[in-house]
Amino acid sequence: MWLVGLGLLLYDRLGGRRLLPASRRVAIDALCGPDVLQPEFQMGFEYADCWVEDSRLVVLNAVDAATRGAEIHVGTEVVAARRTPDGWSVDLMEVATGRTHTISARGLVNAAGPWVEDVLTRRLGRNTRSHMRLVKGSHIVVPRLYPGDRAFIFQQADRRIVFAIPYETDFTLIGTTDVDVTGDPSPPAASPAEIAYLCEAASTYFVKPVTPADIVWTYAGIRPLYDDGDDAQSVTRDFVLELDKGADTGNAPLLSIFGGKITTYRRLAEEALERLSPWFPEATKPWTRGATLPGGDIPVEGFDGFVADLVAAWPHLPAPLLRRLARAYGTRTRDLLAGVVETSDLGLHFGAGLHAHEVEWLIHEEWARTADDVLWRRSKLGLRISPAQKEALARFISARLAEPAAPHRS
Repeated sequence: MWLVGLGLLLYDRLGGRRLLPASRRVAIDALCGPDVLQPEFQMGFEYADCWVEDSRLVVLNAVDAATRGAEIHVGTEVVAARRTPDGWSVDLMEVATGRTHTISARGLVNAAGPWVEDVLTRRLGRNTRSHMRLVKGSHIVVPRLYPGDRAFIFQQADRRIVFAIPYETDFTLIGTTDVDVTGDPSPPAASPAEIAYLCEAASTYFVKPVTPADIVWTYAGIRPLYDDGDDAQSVTRDFVLELDKGADTGNAPLLSIFGGKITTYRRLAEEALERLSPWFPEATKPWTRGATLPGGDIPVEGFDGFVADLVAAWPHLPAPLLRRLARAYGTRTRDLLAGVVETSDLGLHFGAGLHAHEVEWLIHEEWARTADDVLWRRSKLGLRISPAQKEALARFISARLAEPAAPHRS
């Protein structure tokens, strides 16, 4: 255990502690109460960290780009691209309709994640000296296993780490696995063996056993790791940038991104732009380190104070609804609720506090096109919505998208 303590001491020193408290040794019962973990686990170490809703982070980066002039094409694939005297000519296809069109670009960034090699070789006809290691991580969600806001990290006998995190108020998220993937990585799904592994891992530590029958949702993701030849647990999480200048350094650039992780995405982006700077001399210096994403400019009184302001401004709306909206949209909640006074102003209720007014906002402002976009990719309300309610939502979205005058970004 002293090795864990030493590691956390280094974590504190290297990471700095301006906002979060330092790590410490704790008694388990004092931390979370009795009858949470098995009795043999009496001592542990606690450290503070930050969390992010990854799907919201992705969407808000797209929203931020759109407000700065980017065009966002959802459900669109790159079919082919070729260099021209003026840059790149890129053929795009809308997946839902099969319609194609061509755009021009001064440079290309291939940030296709697990598909970066496929885009390079099959869509662009380029060779690469770098290769990907695709590793699947699966997760299970069960009804809440314990009270409080602490997350647990458990060391397994096979050296893997399994975590348990309070999730969406009423649930516990348990993950993750490390399984090598070959071939097309989509759509990823948790296998029966991975589900059994996570249930057994959680049951080893928690007093309340976890079984497959307890699971309310599973999901899996693909980690696009740069292949450095190591095993799935140890392979590097860093990124590698490969710049293709063509036969002539004056040609339009193609920058491909291999690997990387969500916690360093801004550093990756700034380094990518630095590599492209010879072709874009008008670009400014890096500025994103301290910039907030849309809605992230919460006042200095903090999140709870901001929610209290919303409750005061919209006293006729349920406080739990306002808290959920604030967590999802931040200060943009005020724009979303403009003109709303009563709950009835929010329109048709699909369940779990989701109303037509919010769905229309997601269609117009965040490119939602399907029920899954709303329930899983822009929220996690799918945990609380019945199949019948989901079907009603799907019909509503289809009807709205069929209206020619419906405004949306593209």
